[in-house]
Amino acid sequence: MSGTSEGPTPTADLIRSAVTERHIDTSPRTSPRTYAGVPPSASVPAVSPPDASPCAGASPGTYAPAEAPLDTLDTPGSICDTPESMPGVSESVPGAALVPPAGTSTSPGAFRAAFGAAPLPMAVVDREGLVVTANESLGALLGTGSGALVGRIAADLVDLASDARTWHAYREVLRGRQARLRCTRRLKHPDGHSLWVQVTVAPLPAQEEAVLLSIADISARRELQARLRHLQMHDPVTRLPNRTLFFERLSSALEAEAYEEGGTGRIGLCYLDLDGFKAVNDTLGHRVGDRLLAAVAERLTRCADEAGYARGATPLVARLGGDEFALLVEDSTGTDQLADLAESVLKSLQAPFDLSGQRLSVSASIGVVERRAAGTSATHLMQAADTTLYWAKADGKGRWTLFDPERNAHRMTRQALSSTLRAAIDRNEFALEYQPLVGMADGGVRGVEALVRWNHPQFGTLTPNRFIGLAEEDGSIVQLGRWVLATACRQARRWQLDRPDAVPIFVSVNVAVRQVWDSDLVADVAEILAETGLAPHLLQLELTESAVMGSAGRPLQALQSLSDMGVRIAIDDFGTGYSNLAYLSRLPVSVLKLDGSFVRGFQYEGPDGGAGGAHPNPADEVIVEALIQLAHRLGLTVTAECVETASQATRLRGIGCDTGQGWLYSRPVAPDRISALLTASS
Repeated sequence: MSGTSEGPTPTADLIRSAVTERHIDTSPRTSPRTYAGVPPSASVPAVSPPDASPCAGASPGTYAPAEAPLDTLDTPGSICDTPESMPGVSESVPGAALVPPAGTSTSPGAFRAAFGAAPLPMAVVDREGLVVTANESLGALLGTGSGALVGRIAADLVDLASDARTWHAYREVLRGRQARLRCTRRLKHPDGHSLWVQVTVAPLPAQEEAVLLSIADISARRELQARLRHLQMHDPVTRLPNRTLFFERLSSALEAEAYEEGGTGRIGLCYLDLDGFKAVNDTLGHRVGDRLLAAVAERLTRCADEAGYARGATPLVARLGGDEFALLVEDSTGTDQLADLAESVLKSLQAPFDLSGQRLSVSASIGVVERRAAGTSATHLMQAADTTLYWAKADGKGRWTLFDPERNAHRMTRQALSSTLRAAIDRNEFALEYQPLVGMADGGVRGVEALVRWNHPQFGTLTPNRFIGLAEEDGSIVQLGRWVLATACRQARRWQLDRPDAVPIFVSVNVAVRQVWDSDLVADVAEILAETGLAPHLLQLELTESAVMGSAGRPLQALQSLSDMGVRIAIDDFGTGYSNLAYLSRLPVSVLKLDGSFVRGFQYEGPDGGAGGAHPNPADEVIVEALIQLAHRLGLTVTAECVETASQATRLRGIGCDTGQGWLYSRPVAPDRISALLTASS
């Protein structure tokens, strides 16, 4: 299983190089000098390990390791105690006073006997680092007799020279410049088993010129800590690493030293969510849901193991919560590797799950992210994965989707627009442009359509397709729509007052269906018309075909009230929906605006086709002509959108279209341009 096991995580996997492993070698290498009545042997000089420098910023008595050991029950985060904590001989070190204090009646022999019989493994080490004497407990711990340890280099017995900082602290204690050293080591016994020990080195009284080395077997404590850590870091339902362990591994993989020393320097993530899992819990209960999660975890682990066999490194499988899982690929080789892994996961989940006689089918959506580890944080990686998972859900579920920076930039822009839309209305960042509606028969301007623009301080001028959908989603369309309606009516009335002798033009304003539901549109229109002095028949409201066709209840009542008031109602983009044409006769509609897709079929010059060699489609003309005839029979007028060429205008005029709108006549322009256009045509 990737990143997990049925039992506790091995202790060796929980501690890095701050705690080291050492094979115990009990063969004598040196002989000690005479100490406390112990007879000397032939003297062999001690072998000193390489010098080591103090830690940066450290001073004697304040040494701190590269990584605090897991067992910090006796030390508050450092492996060396301060000198103040131990004046002279530490009372916390058992057996430290091998020579009785002055004035006591206890003989030195009694203290030596206590030292030898003490259950705590101990050794006296001279200032040169050689073992002077050791008790039987130490010999038993190291698998040899205590006599065999005499003359040995103490640092070799417990691996104190394996890292430079520990070795430096040890030498400081030997020289009397540091009060005490405490560190954790894993030793390998000659019989093959390993044990964890806590090593303490503390000075004896100054006149003895020696230190006391004591060793405590903490293997049981370490095993308990490992079991507790395993329980803390693993999910009880699936036995997979949980969210905490996943982010620990992810953060570690993104540290510079993790990818600078080798590997591809890249990282990949498959972020998975089960489709419709809530329905399983709701209908079959959480017990069945938990069984399904455990079964899914087994298949994900199998996919990770197979990927590990092929690539040499097994992805970490974790349950992040609920029905969300993650597969973390360290040192990924590119998007192809992640795509293959995602495909294998989807394929493995296709087979039904047999849970105590119940067969359940489940699918998953997966967001896939793969990038360089340098410059990436865990937060940014998870944000990208979460966004990509949302895309996979939105694209139809049961699939994987690769992170797309451009699509994400669009999403971020959309989010930025949505969050500032309401404030933009208050800051007057919106403006209206107007596009003429021209009579096909004589080319005269009959009216204008008001089109809103957002003059965004960061993104420039935005057209309605960039923000109207957002406004409808968050409800700000009501406030924005009221502003557009009032501004357009006020401008139409101004044109009328500027040309009192000319036939006034109408203004057409788009209305979202949410404006009908979330506000009193009838009251708003009546109030604005009264305020501006614009006649109701000079206002046209455009609603999309999907909003109007099939309207009932409040929307239909509002449309009827507006029509009774004298306001013109137009169906925009007509012909793009699934209209019940018979319903047209029961709607208070006066205008149909043909969608531009029909008009584009007229875009050719003569029988040989127009620009680009496009040939006419006779069906387009037949359909448009039929729609125009139907509208006229119902007493409606027809406006053609997207008229761009004179040929289009000619053919539309020939089949009876009433008005046209498009770039042939004018693009959307500012109000003063419309004023100039009206003056020129009069």
